[in-house]
Amino acid sequence: MLRRAPTGHITNYYEDKVPPYTLPDPLVLADGRPVRDAATWFNQRRPELLKLYETEIYGRVPATAPSVHYEVIDEVPVLDGTALRKHITMHFGDKPEGPTVHVMLYRPVTAASPLPLVLHITFGGDPALQPPLPGDRPGQTPAGQQAGTMPAPVAPGATPPRRFNDMGPVADVLANGFSYGIVRYSEIQPDNKDGYTGGVIGLALAPGQTKPAPDEWGTIAAWTWGLSRLMDYLETDSTVDAKRVALVGHSRLGKTVLWAGATDPRFALIYSSQSGEMGAALSRRDFGETVDDMATNYGYQFAGNLQKYIGHWNDMPHEGHLLLALSAPRPVFVSGGSGDLWSDPRGMFLAMVAAGPVWRLLGQQDLGTTEMPALDQPVGKGVMAFVNHNGPHLISPLDWKIFFAFARWHLQLNVPPAAVSLPGPSI
Repeated sequence: MLRRAPTGHITNYYEDKVPPYTLPDPLVLADGRPVRDAATWFNQRRPELLKLYETEIYGRVPATAPSVHYEVIDEVPVLDGTALRKHITMHFGDKPEGPTVHVMLYRPVTAASPLPLVLHITFGGDPALQPPLPGDRPGQTPAGQQAGTMPAPVAPGATPPRRFNDMGPVADVLANGFSYGIVRYSEIQPDNKDGYTGGVIGLALAPGQTKPAPDEWGTIAAWTWGLSRLMDYLETDSTVDAKRVALVGHSRLGKTVLWAGATDPRFALIYSSQSGEMGAALSRRDFGETVDDMATNYGYQFAGNLQKYIGHWNDMPHEGHLLLALSAPRPVFVSGGSGDLWSDPRGMFLAMVAAGPVWRLLGQQDLGTTEMPALDQPVGKGVMAFVNHNGPHLISPLDWKIFFAFARWHLQLNVPPAAVSLPGPSI
């Protein structure tokens, strides 16, 4: 069945119908001069790219962004007494009715020193805060699966459910030597085109203003800003090693964590799952979702200036490999799914390849291959890693296992190997 964007563009799912395209060189300055050393990257090329993203793509954070106040609500034993769960709130603005974000931090009860943290921004948040709040997306933790455990394997030929709201596998995270934090994105900013007057964006609007200026933040930048404010708190928490925080997000939240990695170097490692168009996928590659789809259906997630690139993709300063490169030389893991061609897994892989020269310039390894890997086979021997799992639009059990191996290595966890292992080549 043909899928037509509001602009009339018909979605392409055929590799032989992808038109030729040319990617901007990440190592060439806007004035045409080459970038040959790390100093030029950090002092010139990276700042000019970041500026374009801030004004043209995701939007800059206005000076009127609200204040934030933190409160530790409680800390209770969970997981049959093997872990502690700390409940923290972030309250934005100075009025009691302002947005309040609930954060849950899990750590082993036996932990004697600060632990590295897996910080997971999710659609539904922690089931401990259920029943669901107004505005939740469908797809709660499936019946029969305990919240915070690894989803059960799916039988061959069966289709797993879409698990937009899944909490991460907490017990497995802790067994791998991390603590685990979970935050619900829509508590920072509502995820809809009519939500500008709510959330943190609403608090920053001037009297009489109904939406941000064309170069100001959309919801992705607001969610990202909220994650940075959470990092401010984490730097004060004696149970968290704030120098080793790995950020995890899926789908539009995969875009969010990539932008967070670009704007806040305090995040030590980024895992972006199936971020697709305007995330890790190549926008100039006409496959699956396009700029036209994003700008017309989800324009509120971006700066208003994105609208001028509808039908003019080659003029847009964004490309998947440029966004990825803004996190270099830190570790970045990207995953796709065979059943989610809409997010263009091959386009995300090609973006990782195209971003490789930046990591090499900064003294790190690139992905190590230019050939799209087989399903369920991770690639990457250095600080870049990619896998395309056999399945739909979700973080699969395999994805989590690869993430654990990747993060344990790069965050230097000196703990015995956990009970999960990687099939195929190790990372």
